[in-house]
Amino acid sequence: MNTLRQRDTRIPRKPFLWLTAALVFTLPPMFGALASWVPGFFLATLVAKFWMEPKDYRLRSAPWKLILGAITLLAVFLTYGSVRGIEPGVSIVVVLMALKILEAHTAREFQVMVAVAWILCLCGFFLSQDLAIAFCLFVAFTLLLGALIQFQIGAAPSSLWAPLRIGCGLVLQATPLIVLLFVFFPRINTGGQFQFGQMRLAASGFSDQLSPGSVSALANSNDVAFRAEFPDGRAPKPGAMYWRGLVMSQGSGLEWRAAQAPASIPRSLRRSPAGESIRQWITIEPHGGHWIFALDWPADPPAGTTIAPGNYLWSGQPIRKPRKYEVTSYSEIPQKELQPRERKILLEVPAWITPSVRDLAQSWATPRTNPRDVVNRGLNFFRTQGFRYSLSPGEYRKDDLEDFLFRRRVGFCEHYAASFATLMRLAGIPARVVVGYLGGEFNGLGRFFVIRQADAHAWCEVWLPQSGWTRIDPTSVVAPERVDLGLNTFLERSVEAGQFGNPQNRLVRNLARSQIFIKTRLAWQTLNYAWDTRVLSFDGETQESFLSAAGLTRTGPLGLVFMTATSGMAVIGIYTIWMRRRARAPRDRVKKLYERFCRAAARLGAVRNPSEGPIDFANRAAQLLPNRADQIRIIVNTYVALRYSAEPTGSLFGTLTKQVDAFRREHRPLGN
Repeated sequence: MNTLRQRDTRIPRKPFLWLTAALVFTLPPMFGALASWVPGFFLATLVAKFWMEPKDYRLRSAPWKLILGAITLLAVFLTYGSVRGIEPGVSIVVVLMALKILEAHTAREFQVMVAVAWILCLCGFFLSQDLAIAFCLFVAFTLLLGALIQFQIGAAPSSLWAPLRIGCGLVLQATPLIVLLFVFFPRINTGGQFQFGQMRLAASGFSDQLSPGSVSALANSNDVAFRAEFPDGRAPKPGAMYWRGLVMSQGSGLEWRAAQAPASIPRSLRRSPAGESIRQWITIEPHGGHWIFALDWPADPPAGTTIAPGNYLWSGQPIRKPRKYEVTSYSEIPQKELQPRERKILLEVPAWITPSVRDLAQSWATPRTNPRDVVNRGLNFFRTQGFRYSLSPGEYRKDDLEDFLFRRRVGFCEHYAASFATLMRLAGIPARVVVGYLGGEFNGLGRFFVIRQADAHAWCEVWLPQSGWTRIDPTSVVAPERVDLGLNTFLERSVEAGQFGNPQNRLVRNLARSQIFIKTRLAWQTLNYAWDTRVLSFDGETQESFLSAAGLTRTGPLGLVFMTATSGMAVIGIYTIWMRRRARAPRDRVKKLYERFCRAAARLGAVRNPSEGPIDFANRAAQLLPNRADQIRIIVNTYVALRYSAEPTGSLFGTLTKQVDAFRREHRPLGN
């Protein structure tokens, strides 16, 4: 008896398999967000548990539990330098769950592990809210339901996939209520995207300083910077898509800086835009900075932003979650005057500029030279003097301008933009550097452009008396294919030509160009875009716009709570009624078929007593009608299986219908 009781309290193997599968799907958000040893330790404990369980091994000793717990907590502290914060907190939950896996051996502890696993699903969303991570955690959540269902089924015979099928059914049944709460429950201002940990700015690709190598370091980054739609259908060619980010006016050779807290341009001093207007819907990824992007030249800043000197957009709050905004850009912002103080700032050059660099710039300018001719001479210098475009030009310091111009002559876009702006200032032409993005990848399925960190670019702007600020991109004369084709295509062709190392594997290259791969990638991009804009960005402002479109502007927060609660109760009530009718309907149909059979048997002389069970009646009817005994037993056995079995197969109902109809036809009295 004691042995049987001990077996009953041990963790059942099938539920533990479902639990293990669920825990594996909680691992993806841990990799890349937590220290690598944390998910590694967690995965190792799962593997060890499978080895320990058949041998009845487990972590039994209380002192060893305390020692291992202390060691893992100390490891978390040494890894992060603190136990406060989202990464240390999640790491502690993970390692404690791992120790619980080693310790657990009873059915009650299995239920505790399932509860903690659901907490791990929530922690996964704290670490990342990407669509791929959300899918993994959704699978983990469903598998946890399957583990509990399998635990309740116990040793009863059932299909291997029955728990998963029931779990998916429960999730589908809960979906209307989830959607209702998501759409109508009052929100303050936040959407589904949140960031508790320290913002990792490395992925943003920008700061308020441009130094040699700061942009080229992003050339291989596939991270998305933002996505853009053109609702009016007027999209410029990718080579003309200069996405304006920061304007830098403080130059020091190859290093430039922007104002850290730029003052906004008052509306009264803004110039009226001119030329063709291009409307954009932009969804920017969080980067922790204040700058947001738009095509040249933006006007009418979105809510919460201003136009800073240099005509770029500056957000009052750091961008710490995906944000969607609308902005209209124009082909030009007329500005025919430049204030003396502003001109002085835009002509400043560092004192350490060498005489050879000064002589070069001054050779382009004479008292009667047209400023545009000076610009053309500068561009011609970069075009004809053997300059090369390279992702790895080597290390430059901010005062290596002479070395760059006269000896090495190899660089990336930031080298050319910074050096050209400095040369223009030396030639007496006000100049500044702009950093942003160039081009983008068009997604024909979703009708939007994806701008990645690899599209980061720097260019120059010069002041010309007749036209005001004019964009000059010296990279276009050194590597025109970079501007016309985009960086990815340019690099691909350069690699194939052997300019940037060995060609890539031909099989991989051909696979990337295949239509199946391209369509799959575009579909995944579209799903990610919908996830970011429709789910993660569904904040208080978006909810208010949705409610306004639905005619619920005067509902208010309390009204929304009441409406959500009422609608939720209605959904639950409808679902309850539907489930009861669904459960009763098949049994009612089975009962009606059995009653038809009993009436047919009564007409032949075998009348069922009201208190007589189906098996007893079958035995008595078989004795009264011996020539139909086999048929009677088939009908009654099928009826019993349908009526009282926990999971009857669907084919039994058809069998019963055919048998009852055949019995009635064969034994119908003449004249009826």
